[in-house]
Amino acid sequence: TGALGLVLGHPFDTVKVRLQTQTTYRGIVDCMVKIYRHESLLGFFKGMSFPIASIAVVNSVLFGVYSNTLLVLTATAHQERRAQPPSYTHIFLAGCTGGFLQAYCLAPFDLIKVRLQNQTEPMAQPGSPPPQYRGPVHCAASIFREEGYRGLFRGAWALMLRDTPTMGVYFLTYEGLCRQYTPEGQNPSSATVLVAGGFAGIASWVAATPLDVIKSRMQMDGLRRRVYQGVLDCMVSSVRQEGLGVFFRGVTINSARAFPVNAVTFLSYEYLLRLWG
Repeated sequence: TGALGLVLGHPFDTVKVRLQTQTTYRGIVDCMVKIYRHESLLGFFKGMSFPIASIAVVNSVLFGVYSNTLLVLTATAHQERRAQPPSYTHIFLAGCTGGFLQAYCLAPFDLIKVRLQNQTEPMAQPGSPPPQYRGPVHCAASIFREEGYRGLFRGAWALMLRDTPTMGVYFLTYEGLCRQYTPEGQNPSSATVLVAGGFAGIASWVAATPLDVIKSRMQMDGLRRRVYQGVLDCMVSSVRQEGLGVFFRGVTINSARAFPVNAVTFLSYEYLLRLWG
């Protein structure tokens, strides 16, 4: 299910990354038209193989850490959680813990995805210059060779700063909406789970977008030469050059993608919980 959501959401993600890191596009539609015209439909799916390979691991880290942290904080098993719901503070803390550890696992995969998505060359055409990276493995090897082991974790701090609080917001929104529309002690209906999951996705992406922009820029930094000294320097110079609006670049497309992807993610999470419970 995570992989299905990812395939559906990846074209939007490519447009978002381009809007955040390149200034050649006038907006979402302009970006989509240019990608299609110059790189064909395949251009929207650049960098997708690594996220698909890692989605199961990343999701299981996030949801596994979240569930187990709640277990430690509340000493309440999954089965009893509807009868004795955990406090919102515990939900937020468990979400933050999951987000922090997920970011650490995700950092190299995310970096490679962003580098591949930013390649504007058309897919291999005879006579055209080859793109800098031929694929995810070549990209990983090139970064390792040119920038060392630390190069694979470029932008990791921004990723952790993005995911730690926003995963707290994510689970908090989800649980809050489920409780609002579910009779006490009962499991939420599939419709409730889908809507709550979708809105949780939107809430977390609205909160995440400012640091998402910074993360994408930090990941592209160092391709030719270092532009930013660190996260703070990247924030300051981005605002100085493009105004405060830079922090919300890609927020519309992030939110549009977040609803269906996270609705499906939570539905499968609840299903698995009941299967094991």
